[in-house]
Amino acid sequence: QVQLVESGGGSVQAGGSLRLSCAASRYIDSNVCMAWFRQAPGKEREEVAHICIGYGSTSYADSVKGRFTISRAERTLYLQMNSLKPEDTAMYRCASSGPFSNRYDYWGQGTQVTVSS
Repeated sequence: QVQLVESGGGSVQAGGSLRLSCAASRYIDSNVCMAWFRQAPGKEREEVAHICIGYGSTSYADSVKGRFTISRAERTLYLQMNSLKPEDTAMYRCASSGPFSNRYDYWGQGTQVTVSS
């Protein structure tokens, strides 16, 4: 089991940047994938980006490509968000799969990102 705690959210004007962090309670195994999801009020949850640790592969939603970057260092997952838009406003949560799994079993509580125009 792993506990995940997000931080770094806040309010920013359009065009600004934020970096979200997701601290894991233990070392992140190389055989897991981790992701950032977001959900705005009245909308479906959306996977923003994921990284599979062992392969170093990353994937992004079309809506954030070229603006967001997912990365990981030791026990922390990051999401660097640049050129923020009002439509990026949402609750952002990080998640981790179990070993050799493509299902996200572990979730953080989330951090709110609000982008004003």
